[in-house]
Amino acid sequence: MSATSKPAASAEDIEAAWNDNKLAQVLYHDWEASTYDEKWSISYDERCVDYARDRFTAVAGSRGWPYGKSLEIGAGTGFFTLNLKLAGVLDEAHVTDLSPGMVEAAKKNAKTLGFAIEGQVADAEKLPYDDDTFDLVIGHAVIHHIPDVELAFREMLRVLKPGGRFVICGEPTRYGDFVARRLSRFTWWATTNVTKLPALAHWRRPQEELDESSRAAALEAVVDLHTFDPDTLARMATRAGASQVKTVTEELLAAWVGWPIRTFEAAVPEQKLGFGWRMFAYKSWLQLSKVDKVLSTVVPDELYYNVSITGVAQ
Repeated sequence: MSATSKPAASAEDIEAAWNDNKLAQVLYHDWEASTYDEKWSISYDERCVDYARDRFTAVAGSRGWPYGKSLEIGAGTGFFTLNLKLAGVLDEAHVTDLSPGMVEAAKKNAKTLGFAIEGQVADAEKLPYDDDTFDLVIGHAVIHHIPDVELAFREMLRVLKPGGRFVICGEPTRYGDFVARRLSRFTWWATTNVTKLPALAHWRRPQEELDESSRAAALEAVVDLHTFDPDTLARMATRAGASQVKTVTEELLAAWVGWPIRTFEAAVPEQKLGFGWRMFAYKSWLQLSKVDKVLSTVVPDELYYNVSITGVAQ
């Protein structure tokens, strides 16, 4: 589905969203649901299976696989749950999201893959499940959207069985997000202005699509509530009642290159960028991630872009 076929977010929508964050979350993510996988180059193949498994393993290891019954909060289109299921990390899968559109997209993706998953609309601050229900609670790039993060941790721990584990990956750090957003803004400005030149006009998206991307960026600023210092995040999970809390940070150079690449992709016509470009972007990210791991021995963790956290219910 093209960007122009989505229901547009009007100026009135954005104004209302500024005054009601839960409405903003639903509005933005419902609007993004039909094209979210395309926007973030999400797939359910070796590339994304490896990515999801490696993010999980980096912070939580590989013991105890498969987890019997898992719940994902803020599951979006099912990227994390479905790829972890393909990787053999988890068995029975349940997904939740505040956005009805995202829940439906996740269930549709699961059906396409031949999976049966349970999904329902739910607020991570008030999960509609009994105590001691799940062996694993997961999330990917989700808690920075939640107004009360510590309350969300308490809810994760409540629905986990004693000894059950939560694993939250892909959250933005304070410094990493600061750098990434500025690189993205510069890339957007440079690409949209250079493609105004007559010789490069065929690389420019229609103005209607560019305007809609700008509206998306405005709503994204509303729904992105937090950035995290790894140590502060760990203390928050501990206060909520978690034990064996651990954080890991990833992506330094990989983020500095990755975010401009993603922004460039959003600013030019999709048909201009084929499979070769996608593989170039992915392999570049892989190689830079390897360098980042080496640098992690000397670079402070708070300078990295992503932080992941895990803990165990007592």
